[in-house]
Amino acid sequence: MPELPEVEVVRRGLDAHAVGRTIQAVDVLHTRPVRRDPGGPTGFIASLTGRTITAARRRGKYLWLPLDSGDAILAHLGMSGQMLVQAPGRPDERHLRVRLRLAGPDGGAQELRFVDQRMFGGLATSLGGADLPPEIAHIARDLLDPEFDLDDFVRRVRKRTSAIKRLLLDQSLVSGVGNIYADEALWRARIHGERPGDRLTGKQVRELAGHAADVMRQALDQGGTSFDALYVNVNGESGYFDRSLNAYGREGEACHACGTPIRRVAFMNRSSYFCPTCQPVPRKRRNP
Repeated sequence: MPELPEVEVVRRGLDAHAVGRTIQAVDVLHTRPVRRDPGGPTGFIASLTGRTITAARRRGKYLWLPLDSGDAILAHLGMSGQMLVQAPGRPDERHLRVRLRLAGPDGGAQELRFVDQRMFGGLATSLGGADLPPEIAHIARDLLDPEFDLDDFVRRVRKRTSAIKRLLLDQSLVSGVGNIYADEALWRARIHGERPGDRLTGKQVRELAGHAADVMRQALDQGGTSFDALYVNVNGESGYFDRSLNAYGREGEACHACGTPIRRVAFMNRSSYFCPTCQPVPRKRRNP
């Protein structure tokens, strides 16, 4: 699933190619991706047609495009969603679900296409959501947000008995961190993902947050992480950060720090990757 760097790459592309353009027409080719729209497919089309996209914004893994009406297009890429900017007349992608026909102030035409093979993602009109869609108001700011409150994050983590990796993935604590970048940050911080939050020092939590921010910035500089053709930017190009990973996806390969084979364990229907030497398994709590 795309994480913060991948979604931010898409946001930047939309900012460059969609902002300032007017939606001339909307084609809903499959109803599932607009299933969360309050007006259904018909309402979705009516609320967007004739509106101008005024910005491209992001909160964690969510994107939204504010409109001149005060509403917004709220987008979540899910596991395989893509938002592509294409020239009119270019052949449709195999899994094209929604098409927005855009006209620029200079009269030039483009299409914004939502492509989603697995259809876990989607688009919806957020009524009055131009500044911040109410549907995502509960999601915390991310580590790259200048208004992220690091002190509050540290306090809240250190009050929890949950494993630190679960806390990193808790979007009400910090948004945008997913499985890949959590594993990478934990490896850099030399912390095992099962270490309880309340057994970390404030310094350790701060350093971990710093590593998570650094790894996401580096991924962003390289266009994100692409393991297959499902994640691409608005031009259809893949990211290259998968070539720089130290832990995630490297089961059995030598740790770049100590040479110990990286280990994989099951985690929330997914996998966690860590170095058993650099990130020792925490001791179990003693019964009182």
